[in-house]
Amino acid sequence: EVQRRTADQLFAVLGQLKGGAMKFGQALSIVEAALPEEIAKPYRETLTKLQDAAPPMPPAVVHRVMAEEFGDQWRDAFASFDDVPTAAASIGQVHRATWVGTEAGGDPVDVAVKIQYPGAGKALRSDMRQMARLGKIFAVIAPGVDVDGILQETQDRLVEELDYAREAASQRAFAEAFDDHPSIVIPQVVVGTEHALVTTWMESTGSLAEIIANGTQEERDHYGDLYVRFLFDGPARSGMLHADPHPGNYRILPDGRLGVVDFGAVAHLPDGVPDELGRMLRLAVDDDFDGLEAEFRRMGFLRPNVKLTPEAIGRFIGPFLDPARADEFTFSRDWMRDQASRIAAPNADGMGMSLRINLPREFVLLHRVWVGGIGVLCQLGTTSRFRDILEESMPGFSR
Repeated sequence: EVQRRTADQLFAVLGQLKGGAMKFGQALSIVEAALPEEIAKPYRETLTKLQDAAPPMPPAVVHRVMAEEFGDQWRDAFASFDDVPTAAASIGQVHRATWVGTEAGGDPVDVAVKIQYPGAGKALRSDMRQMARLGKIFAVIAPGVDVDGILQETQDRLVEELDYAREAASQRAFAEAFDDHPSIVIPQVVVGTEHALVTTWMESTGSLAEIIANGTQEERDHYGDLYVRFLFDGPARSGMLHADPHPGNYRILPDGRLGVVDFGAVAHLPDGVPDELGRMLRLAVDDDFDGLEAEFRRMGFLRPNVKLTPEAIGRFIGPFLDPARADEFTFSRDWMRDQASRIAAPNADGMGMSLRINLPREFVLLHRVWVGGIGVLCQLGTTSRFRDILEESMPGFSR
């Protein structure tokens, strides 16, 4: 009972703080599969709520933001506007409305209106400054890691999420790239301002969070497969990677397709996923750890002053290769916890190894998406022919 009340309080605090605190809670909700069951179980429901909802803004605040973005006569552009949000996330919330446009006689269009919380930018920048201070401590603990580079890349990408006009451009590019896709749906952008974004309404029965909580095994397999295929197909089709993998951004459509929203966080990969990452994964799958060490050093994952044997690198990366080695693999919370326990173990092969392997700045968002994506697949309990997906979609992996 105490744990449940604490979890409720956690939801209230993180939800009301918005900004970086809310993002932290959402990030934790993705990887809760890695936490020990006795810790995660009381908080699972609460963390899942953070994927799809948060305490909403009062209507008066909503109206003020709309007036700031669309002018005092903003209601003229909308035949209807629902003051109660349909979804709330880390830096904004979504309202259903009917758009008629700023020109007289416009045709009504059902739309989703995402508006940014007042002060979200200031709060997020403040949170990032606090992280930068902690960076000095991390740099001492992890001398083999470019902590400043990772923090700067994280900060740059988070600040980009505050610009809804930029998000509108990214969403237009994704919508065009997936326009002919049979199983992925991306809403069209109607109009975007710095702090508001209007897109076509997409009718859905819920998000992947609903499948995580109540889905059948068939649904878990089906939507898990679409989820991971979208993450791999995005860079090849659009030159960008959707970099916010939490389940609330993936909507379940009544006809079995998967809808994708929230394009504030994207990694720009004009040439697709780098071939080198696929080659590194293939070397590891083939147990060529001498070749893997050479690639690690060439790509900057091992800085010049760090000495590790190929065998040690193999032990570090090996268990995460399970899905890539098997004909068919079932992602599970138990498997995820085993990997997390190994990496976090206070010995040379666990935490000692983790603190010596660097994450080059250009791969920060890729790492975030892949770790987060695996976490979501483990929450879903998806059974997948993951190796086939890698063969088809990951450059450099196929023999």
